[in-house]
Amino acid sequence: MSDPDKTIAFQGGPGAYSDLACRSVRPEMTTLPCRDFEGTFAAVHEGKAALAMIPIDNSLAGRVADIHHLLPGSGLHIIAEHFQRVDHHLLALEGARVEDLTHVHSHVHALGQCRDLIRELGLEPVVHADTAGAAAGVAAGGDKTQAAIASQLAGEIDGLVSLRANIEDAEHNTTRFLIMAREAVIPHPKTGRLITSLVFRVRNVPAALYKALGGFATNGVNLTKLESYLVGGNFIAAQFYADVQGHPEDRNVALALEDLAFFSHEVKILGVYPAHPYRLHGEAAGK
Repeated sequence: MSDPDKTIAFQGGPGAYSDLACRSVRPEMTTLPCRDFEGTFAAVHEGKAALAMIPIDNSLAGRVADIHHLLPGSGLHIIAEHFQRVDHHLLALEGARVEDLTHVHSHVHALGQCRDLIRELGLEPVVHADTAGAAAGVAAGGDKTQAAIASQLAGEIDGLVSLRANIEDAEHNTTRFLIMAREAVIPHPKTGRLITSLVFRVRNVPAALYKALGGFATNGVNLTKLESYLVGGNFIAAQFYADVQGHPEDRNVALALEDLAFFSHEVKILGVYPAHPYRLHGEAAGK
């Protein structure tokens, strides 16, 4: 049994990109595969793991389905973020040849991200729940005409070989992850560039969102992410997830949050944490 204090949980099977992200960020920790996001959160609450690695969005596929609904009720706190470059590999059994392949197995997003190669090789795509599971299925099947699109780590775990590397259509294929823990870790406001993540619901009145966000504009606070999603089983109440540059104790951020609270309700801060260096690269590329 691994030490729970040195264990980080993720959703998916061994070799999933979330597993790879865990190993990249916390190489000293043991990774714990979980069936779903709820199970990943539960692993931390139940003391089986100290941290959870949760994907929130991808530069190609957009936001991860359901995660925004689950984050506010997870009972965990965001303590860090990580941007993981996604390098897809075409994996097959030892001795398999590219020209003999007939089918390729993977998650629907991974298949969509490798359309050019799939079309070039004339392969029949087969959708799986996740990339790691697809690789494990190909390994267990023993058929050299079958391939999987997954990480190199998945190939190493399942004993598959990489016939092609970096097969994704777009070079900027990157997934953003959140690292979550039972207790909040609030950095000092002066420790560098910080991100504050929060959720809120606006009041059901005209221009409520415009007024709620006005405080960020007038106080010079940058919103790096704002997404809405329906809650409560109807088409009226919308909840918003936002990432803000700065610390809640910064004067401009505090004033913006005051305005937000006046025009909305159920404002909940999910975490305050250092901005990942990848953000700086993105800003430089956009100039």
